[in-house]
Amino acid sequence: MNHNFVKSTLKAMSILATAAVLVAGNPTGSYANNDHGTKPVSILNEQVSVQYIGTNDNSFVFHVEFENTSAQKFVLIVKNEAGTTVYQEQFTDAHFSKNFHLLREDGEIRPTFIIRAGNQQIERSFVVNTKLTENVVVTKL
Repeated sequence: MNHNFVKSTLKAMSILATAAVLVAGNPTGSYANNDHGTKPVSILNEQVSVQYIGTNDNSFVFHVEFENTSAQKFVLIVKNEAGTTVYQEQFTDAHFSKNFHLLREDGEIRPTFIIRAGNQQIERSFVVNTKLTENVVVTKL
């Protein structure tokens, strides 16, 4: 067999193998970087509002709003001062609005409200102190 023929055949096979590896490894030709038509979720601080409303008989009331203009799936999480999740639920509302009643305790509570969409999240943390004051009125008769 001709030595040049073997050399050129090996060279051609090497070029074809390299081209195949490059085509297979390209993210546009594979599913490695494919989001299957969904846009990445983007949430802004301005879209999230958490406000302290006040108290009722035995709880502190907070109002949470999220303008989810793309109606993407998101998770709302409420954590206590220890970092323990006390509430978690998934929603897809475009105009989310909900009141939360957190158990009223003596002293201090530190709730954190988290809205998570995709790999982004917005947090709002609060410190609520309760102090009992006593008014004494003395009237001379």
